Amino acid sequence: MVRRLPVGLLLVLIAVPSAVEARDWTIVVVDAPKYTTVGQYTSIALDAAGRPHISYMDVTHSDLKHAFYDGASWSTEIVDAFTAGRYTSLALYGADRAAISYYDHAFKDLQYAVYDGSAWSVEVVDGAGDVGEYTSLAMDAAGRPHISYFDETNRDLKYAVHDGGSWSLQTVDSAGYVGKFTSLALNDAGLPRVSYWDQINGDLKYAAYDGTAWSTQTVDSEGVVGANSSMALDDAGHPHITYYDGTDEDLKYAVHDGTAWSIETVDSAGNVGWFASLALDEEGLARISYHDADNEDLKYAAEDAFGWRLETVDDGLFGGEDTSLVLDANGYPHISYYRQDQLRYATIPEPATLALLGMSGLGILIRRRRP
Repeated sequence: MVRRLPVGLLLVLIAVPSAVEARDWTIVVVDAPKYTTVGQYTSIALDAAGRPHISYMDVTHSDLKHAFYDGASWSTEIVDAFTAGRYTSLALYGADRAAISYYDHAFKDLQYAVYDGSAWSVEVVDGAGDVGEYTSLAMDAAGRPHISYFDETNRDLKYAVHDGGSWSLQTVDSAGYVGKFTSLALNDAGLPRVSYWDQINGDLKYAAYDGTAWSTQTVDSEGVVGANSSMALDDAGHPHITYYDGTDEDLKYAVHDGTAWSIETVDSAGNVGWFASLALDEEGLARISYHDADNEDLKYAAEDAFGWRLETVDDGLFGGEDTSLVLDANGYPHISYYRQDQLRYATIPEPATLALLGMSGLGILIRRRRP
């Protein structure tokens, strides 16, 4: 059952989510202006207070937007107007300042927007040809941005890093038609790791930088695999990657243990695995948000000692596209996603903070789930 509550109404529930039992998802409509399509290309991060920030595109007006929750209500703002907002990736620096990499589809540039505490500034990172799709942004310990992205002109995987004074650009892989669906993470030494798609061969690939040079390897080549990749590093710096198997229409998951890759199928119930986003909990167990294309649902997969627990978070027309997942300090999931012209946000709130989630966006949907 789905029940819509009035805007701004506080909700009080006593609900303790279990690792294997009841899941009480709270779903908020964050942005949905009338006669406007918003919410595509979402990316989410949590600030030091655990409050969500989301970058996304206003498709109708071609604007890059930013939504954030201040502890009492949601606010939205335009960051860059008219030709901006595709393939957004958001990261935070400091306690709560946002930065966004994205593609300008009019000028075909990779752009970077950063908030300094009072205003947004925007700059072109790479404008050499048609560059900047499939961006992925990460901040190092010094607050310097690192971006992986696709060069459509040369069909290459590229990487940009800011050294505090200027941007340095590198071609990571130019072997064929490579670099779509990039996902970037930094290890403890601040060195970049990237998962991405080899379109010609239909393979999932992985690139690592050792401080001097890049090395690349094929992770999975069984069928047409590797689109919609999302990567995270565990405490040992080992990569975990979730991705779409286009041959079998499944959600897959690959892990490197320091010696070799192991690969498994997470969900094979229909056409599943589009728009996947991966996060690891404090024990290194995977959590994945993704789209079920057959049922048009937002789904969530959680790994435990017994395997995978799969659940539907939001079902209905055009649900669960462009998902982005992050876990808070206590392991609770926060998901931004697109559904039927709206930007939505789903979470399993901690009982102590659930009463605060009136979150006056456009509305709040409560879905109570039992095994």
